[in-house]
Amino acid sequence: MEHPNAWTTYTDEQLAELDGFAADYTTFISRNKTERECVTEAIEMARAKGYRSLEECIEDSRQLQPGDGVYACMRGKSLILAKIGEQDLTQGLNILGAHVDSPRLDIKQNPLEEKNDLAYLDTHYYGGIKKYQWVTLPLAIHGVVAKKDGSVVSVVVGEDATDPVFVISDLLIHLSADQMGKNAAKVIEGEMLDVIVGHKPLAIKGEDDKKDLVKRQILSLLEERYGITEQDLLSAELEVVPAGPARDLGFDRSMILGYGHDDRSCSYPSLRAQLALEKAPARTALTILVDKEEIGSVGATGMQSHFFENVVAELLALTGHGDGTLALRRCLMSSDMLSSDVSAGYDPSFASAFEPKNAAYLGHGLAFNKYTGARGKSGSNDADAEYVARIRACMDGHDVRWQTAEIGKVDQGGGGTIAYILANYGIRVIDCGVPVLSMHAPWEVCSKADLYEAYRGYQAFLTLA
Repeated sequence: MEHPNAWTTYTDEQLAELDGFAADYTTFISRNKTERECVTEAIEMARAKGYRSLEECIEDSRQLQPGDGVYACMRGKSLILAKIGEQDLTQGLNILGAHVDSPRLDIKQNPLEEKNDLAYLDTHYYGGIKKYQWVTLPLAIHGVVAKKDGSVVSVVVGEDATDPVFVISDLLIHLSADQMGKNAAKVIEGEMLDVIVGHKPLAIKGEDDKKDLVKRQILSLLEERYGITEQDLLSAELEVVPAGPARDLGFDRSMILGYGHDDRSCSYPSLRAQLALEKAPARTALTILVDKEEIGSVGATGMQSHFFENVVAELLALTGHGDGTLALRRCLMSSDMLSSDVSAGYDPSFASAFEPKNAAYLGHGLAFNKYTGARGKSGSNDADAEYVARIRACMDGHDVRWQTAEIGKVDQGGGGTIAYILANYGIRVIDCGVPVLSMHAPWEVCSKADLYEAYRGYQAFLTLA
């Protein structure tokens, strides 16, 4: 079975809409490279559409009505948005779930050191990466520094054209005989991912202590610009990401080269689909933008926390169901979900890793994965046949371009999503997302057509009755 190339099916009007959506997405991922930044802008977009915070609704003891928009945020890193539907919530929700964290380098708590007149920040990589891909790239630093007085300082360095950038050095080829004999996992090891941040010594007069002058210079600049000390780095969350904006890729501008397509190429269309609901849908529409997926969905902001369950319980209480657990269980058991995470795009340069007739192809639309996991479907949600048929009918009924896929050959590797966590509630769930080349690399590739079809597919799903 073949699914046609979506590009061959578009009208001029659709192509214009596609280009506009891709431009908006490119802007979004260029300025939002951390989970905090994604959530902050998503809240701004939601409030512009009339959404109110769940806390406000609880404080006002306001009963929610069909058409009301509500959002809830956890620690500034995870977000749930809901548009209350005409049906009672116990009849189920239509849920979109994606994640807003991406592989990166996190700066350690005690990071700053000087070695041979160079100042470095130590890092600990976050998520699955090929470490050698992160050397010799221009890098930026995004994040926050929390001070003891309760204030929080936002930091973004390396994105403006006038900003400095940072880098991790590599060994010159002329001295690389030993290095070139190592396998790819050992060419660059984790403790070698030290980011160069300075070289000029602090200018001092009349002082005998000449130790660590480069480090002291960096600290003086941090205090001057941000009002932070070395001790404040103990309570910082600073992320090292590729510097610079996402760009159109190819002479035909058909693709986007950018950082964080996994999973913002799914979370952004999910957000836009949610906010496109002007009137009350038949069933309540709920979109989850969650943190920590890349490291197992753990912690208070990960999908394994009780955040999702607690928010749904509050929504039930605000729609007349009190605080009992039975209504919550009925609501979740009756719900449907698209677990929106990227698929491994078929790469002809590495064809041996894929099984061609069960691969996702760039430009062929939204990719559905009945199951993910590794090897014998380990760690996977496996959508039931009846639900797959229902989703097929939904996508075809709205003329969405879609395809099916697996994550490469059976014994080649694999991966997981948040789907199995939601399935534990009895929610019907299937994985779907945008095919991506070079997944988890600093710069990834996606097709504008697949991005557009994800948006259209998510819109269609949220209207399911």
